Amino acid sequence: MNKSTTYVGQHILSQILSLCPKNELAPIFIKTKSDYKSKRLKSWEHFVTMMFSVLAGCTSLRETSMGLEAYEGKLNHINIKNVPPRSSLSDANKRRSSDVFKEIFNHLNFKFKGAISDSTLPKEVLSKLFLVDSTVFSLFKAILKTTGRHSANGRKKGGIKKNTMLEGATLMPVLIQFNAAADNDQQFLFFIKLPKGSFLTFDKGYNNYVQFAAFTASGVYFITRQKDNAVYISVSEKILTDKMSNAILKDETIEQTYKDADGKLQVLQLRRIAWWDSEGSRVYEFISNNFELDAQVIADIYKYRWRIELFFKKLKQNFPLQYFLGDNQNAIEIQIWCSLIALLLLSHIHYQNKSKMAFSNMVSILRMHLPSYISIKDLLALHNKKRIRNMDTPSDKPDLFSQL
Repeated sequence: MNKSTTYVGQHILSQILSLCPKNELAPIFIKTKSDYKSKRLKSWEHFVTMMFSVLAGCTSLRETSMGLEAYEGKLNHINIKNVPPRSSLSDANKRRSSDVFKEIFNHLNFKFKGAISDSTLPKEVLSKLFLVDSTVFSLFKAILKTTGRHSANGRKKGGIKKNTMLEGATLMPVLIQFNAAADNDQQFLFFIKLPKGSFLTFDKGYNNYVQFAAFTASGVYFITRQKDNAVYISVSEKILTDKMSNAILKDETIEQTYKDADGKLQVLQLRRIAWWDSEGSRVYEFISNNFELDAQVIADIYKYRWRIELFFKKLKQNFPLQYFLGDNQNAIEIQIWCSLIALLLLSHIHYQNKSKMAFSNMVSILRMHLPSYISIKDLLALHNKKRIRNMDTPSDKPDLFSQL
């Protein structure tokens, strides 16, 4: 029998939570006053319980409590004495503000900022680039205002929308806001405050000319798609040269008329670029307030926006938010924040160990072995060694076709 040397004194759940120790989060609990008038379930115990629920893929409060009860004798590794009962956890999810989990995420996000992402964009652009998009999590109850058509039976599910702004270089969130699914995406732009010279890209669902004018006045550059029904006046057009990309069909300056907050007509000068997508065989029309960058770079910036879609896919694929442990907005927000924290911690583990294992496979394996006393580092390193060995070892199977 082979003897393993990968065992350590802490189980995998404890190893993951060691990246955010209790003494490090204590100032956040004090700052947010999250333990005020809380006698049964303190903030740390609440945080650990919810992180276990997310990492283990629990679908109910009962599963969460029963799952932690199996850790009897191992709870000291995660600095909790007793498993909280379902009633206490339910009350905490309802009464303790989700802001404390938001602060924990922001703290860890700053602590574990990733490496510069691979991109063909100029470094001076990528370092100042931010991506904006939203995703909707369906709810079984109409807790928040719904959107879309009614179903055949006349009923509609609820939905919570997560508007997110990612930092282009690290591809990690720097601003998140939760709204009802029916809320207009444009409202999120008014909460964005960026330094002069920043670049911001988003889809045309966020288009708001009042905010475009505000971005221009503050020196923030935006890149988005033009709406199909946009009415504008063409002022001038650049002559396309042989040095420019063949995908650029038009590069012109336009004037867009809009109404400001007081209802007065205003004129905003924008740059409009028509770009041919050879893969999709279609034309994209981009608008921007930047007149200096090469037209192809403008198109590349918008293409880079797809990275935020991959971020949402990564979140929903590995931490599927299909079952929520509460029927109120605060409980839902807590669970989403904990999913983002788990995604951040495991992404850091995956990156630091330079694992060749697919991220989704790593999440699945760690989920299966949460109570096991196995070193995460050695577990991932063992996979890398086996992968290299399998690639170098020739196959022992005979080539049947060579015998024909």
